[in-house]
Amino acid sequence: MKTLLIDVRRIMVSLQLTVVLLVFGMILVFAATLDQTNLGIWGIQQKWFRSFIVFQDLQGVTIPIFPGGYLVGGLLLINLIAAHVDRFKFTWLKAGIFLTHAGLILLLIGELLSGIFQEDFHMRLNEGQTKNYAEAYREHELAIIDTTDAKVDDVVSIPEILLAKGTVVQHPDLPFRVVTRAYYPNSFLQSPSAITPASLATVGLGLSVIASPQPVTYKPTETNLISAYVELISPDNSPGVFLVSTGLVAPQLFNYAGRSWRMTLRPKRIYEPFSLTLLKFSHDRYAGTDIPKNFSSRIRLKTSDGRDDRDVVVFMNNPLRYAGLTFYQAGFENNDRTSILQVVRNPSWLVPYVACALMSIGLLAQFGIHLAGFVVKRSS
Repeated sequence: MKTLLIDVRRIMVSLQLTVVLLVFGMILVFAATLDQTNLGIWGIQQKWFRSFIVFQDLQGVTIPIFPGGYLVGGLLLINLIAAHVDRFKFTWLKAGIFLTHAGLILLLIGELLSGIFQEDFHMRLNEGQTKNYAEAYREHELAIIDTTDAKVDDVVSIPEILLAKGTVVQHPDLPFRVVTRAYYPNSFLQSPSAITPASLATVGLGLSVIASPQPVTYKPTETNLISAYVELISPDNSPGVFLVSTGLVAPQLFNYAGRSWRMTLRPKRIYEPFSLTLLKFSHDRYAGTDIPKNFSSRIRLKTSDGRDDRDVVVFMNNPLRYAGLTFYQAGFENNDRTSILQVVRNPSWLVPYVACALMSIGLLAQFGIHLAGFVVKRSS
């Protein structure tokens, strides 16, 4: 046992392991770049970098093919720390090396924290429009809304993953259970015909529109159209089976238990205690050309308690940071009348900046120490 521990220790502090892991890292980046045409940026992040093992489907069989980013990066982090503890002793002549390696360690930790905690959303604002929520890019929810009170909407949100698993949902604010009868991660909507299968829906828009399953796409230029057939079940007079889909423009409307309801499958929303109003979107071009010069959004930020009410301008490389969120100018549409903001929640966003600063200081310090020593030798 003692011999085994010594061997493990020798491997973990070895320079050979460092070289092997760096080679694995380069291969990982190269393979992920090639696979990007199939999965898109988000897909390769999840498959290649934010995983311990990369799996590939070969003729219906899923097999491991390569160590993932978490495994390669984690081993590199352990190797770097172990080598320092075992081999290096701090002296002022090596202070720059220690700072550089500390920055590298912090950079690896920062990437891990970002992979775990970072959330990405987007907010589309028309000029004059006010919103207090952002929407997820890839996550969806089934929203069942009690609209009986004209002043207040009571919303029950069911995550898409529960629909995919077929989980029966019984929420205390709903007078019925929600049961998934079919779930399609990608689908095609069409009108019923003699050659299409019978619709699973018994009420609502599903009587005139049918969802057919389609292969999931990962191409960045294509979008998966998510659909599901959900049944609302109660002890008496159940509302029936509804078709919900991200491809349906209108929500499902129905009445039950003396109340009015609206049901829709939509991107997951994150609500905040403040609102943003798009006052003006500017799309400036260089004179006499169509070359973009500037994209900017003048926004009014207002909190629900009235403590903060101010105008801010968001443009490229000048995001708005507020309440733990960062709002970037990401795009525009609707003939320059709609601004698209990328909304990022990343508690560890400062870590890469600190890591790069440490590495820069360390490299400059080490270079300065060697330069000073060289000058002293030349002058003596």
